[in-house]
Amino acid sequence: MTENKELISVIIPVYNCELYLAEAIESVFTQTYRPIEVIIVDDGSTDGTAKIALSFGDSVCYVHQPNRGPAAARNRGIKMAHGNIIGFLDADDKWSENKLKIQISHMDKNPSLEVVLGRRQYIRLSGIEEGIHKFEKFSSPQIALNLGCSLIRKSVFGKVGLFDETLFQCDDWDWFMRCRESEINIITHHEVTLLQRIHKNNMTRKVELGNQYAISMIKKSLDRRRHQNKGRAASLSNLSDHNKIPLPVKKIRS
Repeated sequence: MTENKELISVIIPVYNCELYLAEAIESVFTQTYRPIEVIIVDDGSTDGTAKIALSFGDSVCYVHQPNRGPAAARNRGIKMAHGNIIGFLDADDKWSENKLKIQISHMDKNPSLEVVLGRRQYIRLSGIEEGIHKFEKFSSPQIALNLGCSLIRKSVFGKVGLFDETLFQCDDWDWFMRCRESEINIITHHEVTLLQRIHKNNMTRKVELGNQYAISMIKKSLDRRRHQNKGRAASLSNLSDHNKIPLPVKKIRS
């Protein structure tokens, strides 16, 4: 296991996720990169989440708060973080092997790089054996504005702000939109960094509610860009591949 200088703070917001939390945490600790700190923000869980988190002892920092939504839990974790680099993981997902090693190498090669985005691989429940939930891969890996796919310099939050706590879904999309509006230096790469589990309790299954928050998020972005550009919504900065030069941003009429 390689020792490195930069501390990475890993923030895991969790709400009633006792079935998957342990595997999520273990997928962080199996990373070869060190040093890391793991911050678990329990957003008012009423199941066995606390017991599972506390079973990891001093290797994690656990905090409980009243239920306020994932954005508030992530913001609490950011404020607690000691590292200059932040990683996120939802409690029902898993990081892929060597996610941190892959993504920190991009940051080491390019100190001006502020956000690194890898691929997402969906995995779905295939059965239950002896009480253990089994998952299998399906669909092709894809680029996604998903916090679990990313590694972020903490300084970015000082530039674009924290997560919008009025958005109980799409707070991550909203934050990435603000990054692109601010022309934060973001690259994508082809390796899978997140295994996103599909199961019956996924928050994203609440399609109608999710659509409402998505519309609100898009409107907020358009309003900000119109305000900054004399009534016209400027286009967003491009997401560039790690081995390509970003294209210039063009102004367009709303």
